Amino acid sequence: METYADRKNRLVRDLAATAGAPPRLCKDTSNLFRDRAPGPRRRLDVRAFNHVLAVDREAGWVDAEGMTPYAALTEATLAHGVMVCVVPQLKSITIGGAVAGVGIESSSFRHGLVHESIEEFEVLLGDGSVVLARPDNEHADLFFGFPNTYGTLGYALRVRAKTVPVRPFVRLTHVRHTDPRAYFAELERACGTDADFVDGVVFGPAEQVLTVGRFVDEAPYASDYTYERIYYRSLRTRTEDYLGVHDYIWRWDTDWFWCSKNLHAQNPIVRRLLGRKRLNSVFYTKVMRWNARVGLTRRIDRMLGKHPESVIQDVDIPIERAPEFLEFFLREIGILPVWICPFRSPDAGRRWPLFPADPRKLYVNFGFWDVVRPDEPHPPGHFNRLVERKVHELAGIKSLYSDAYFTPDEFWASYDRAAYEALKARYDPNRVFKDLYEKTVLKQ
Repeated sequence: METYADRKNRLVRDLAATAGAPPRLCKDTSNLFRDRAPGPRRRLDVRAFNHVLAVDREAGWVDAEGMTPYAALTEATLAHGVMVCVVPQLKSITIGGAVAGVGIESSSFRHGLVHESIEEFEVLLGDGSVVLARPDNEHADLFFGFPNTYGTLGYALRVRAKTVPVRPFVRLTHVRHTDPRAYFAELERACGTDADFVDGVVFGPAEQVLTVGRFVDEAPYASDYTYERIYYRSLRTRTEDYLGVHDYIWRWDTDWFWCSKNLHAQNPIVRRLLGRKRLNSVFYTKVMRWNARVGLTRRIDRMLGKHPESVIQDVDIPIERAPEFLEFFLREIGILPVWICPFRSPDAGRRWPLFPADPRKLYVNFGFWDVVRPDEPHPPGHFNRLVERKVHELAGIKSLYSDAYFTPDEFWASYDRAAYEALKARYDPNRVFKDLYEKTVLKQ
């Protein structure tokens, strides 16, 4: 049976044998929402790096290969009565992708982002070498500099993540608010309690819901939102709920938060026709990418006289500026609902140069994923640019998994160019990989 070492050695040979054009990973899924510019590529097949290698419940860690999706990782850890500290909300997200990008969930107010609960990882560099990055070894600069670099320094082949014990059920309380300032104040207070999970949803200017979750050993019932019932709708009608821990972790995946509405999958008839097995983020992503290739909805919008622009973004705003951002967003963008997820660093002494959050602050992640369809034309990226400028004004951070329109000066004013170039010089001196601006903004 092929081992991790065997797979690693084979990939190193493949990289050496395909020297020339910039490498691109060959994999089954992707959670990036930006197109790539055409151009020559050498494809590295990393699909075999999808194994959970070990779970140590007592030591509190799990070892997994970089392409392991969180669906498989969670099944393996729950079998031992634990979960990784932060499980991003979609089953198809991989642990290596979440380290190279940014991963968040409702436990992030306590444990930080995905990369803040990682103990070590092995990285395949452009010259074919593999290095172990830890916070306390000779590659500590790579350990802290790797998050938010999106494969422009190398690829994570193996990741060791911290785990925490779970209990069988999660008890949820949903508290509704009508005043955004009071809502964010209550959100901040909730983050100072003994809760296990905190997140929320904005349904409108006068309708916000705060959800607080706690592990419990017993439950009077366990709701099922994996088929006919829809989780996010329950937030508007219930004040209390119970979910099994597995169903809580994947509560958003069945309907891709609420984006399944774009496939009419929230219609009861369509839902039954699709069946339980197709109600998940993997299926929706395939349909979305098919639509992006054939342009079906673009043609429909043109026939209707609309001028669509996708605004698929996650932005992080300091808690004290959150009401101001929401007011701007509702006025200028207007996409609803909006996911709200607080996070802060579990260690105020650690800094991650390419993800410029202040580790002493509490931030609010705003997630909004839809299309703005104005009647009048605007320059390309108009609404995304509005978001970028407001985020910068409020000392926030914009995630780089989707479309970005920064000028080079704007980009490097937010992401530490000196730190990045030092990492590039040490770990990719021959510029085998594109740089961060080229990849995330120019889409190369």
